[in-house]
Amino acid sequence: MVLERLEGFSEPVPEMEQYTTPPSVASELLYWAHLRGELERVCDLGCGTGTLAIGAALMGAEAMGIELDPAALLIARDNARRLGVHVNWLRGDVRSIALKRVPTVIMNPPFGAQRKSQGDRAFLQKAMKVGDVIYSIHNSGSEGFIRRFVEPSSIDEVRRVPFPLRRCFEFHSREVKTIEVELYRIVCR
Repeated sequence: MVLERLEGFSEPVPEMEQYTTPPSVASELLYWAHLRGELERVCDLGCGTGTLAIGAALMGAEAMGIELDPAALLIARDNARRLGVHVNWLRGDVRSIALKRVPTVIMNPPFGAQRKSQGDRAFLQKAMKVGDVIYSIHNSGSEGFIRRFVEPSSIDEVRRVPFPLRRCFEFHSREVKTIEVELYRIVCR
């Protein structure tokens, strides 16, 4: 319920696939990581307005959020301040930012649905370089691709959950469209 109070993108960029992670989906992913004891030190790649990083910090994690868009990062910082949690925020591109290894990467990368950008590939590559385990959200039907792409790392578990996608772009025709997404736990090797 606390995550419901977070501010979303003020001017989302369609090419960056800036959709706010729904609190229900963020909570599912974070609780799953918590139950496995993997929410102590985390890095949220492409943190957007901070939902996953802030949620992890609320649950006691030492959290870091990486974001390219300076406007989104300002909102994330304000969201964390309003909720009284500390998150280490860094502005940078996941393709080139240097990061130290962390036990857990959490992320909701671009799905690559807009103009087939393949945005999730750069995020998965970085996550495998810096994380021991990855919790990631992907478009439904991605499992075959993800399994092949992350080798020799492996998918430990997949959960399918509804993702209420709120209208945020002119081309959206409904206020809310619920799609199915897949939550992945990936063990890095």
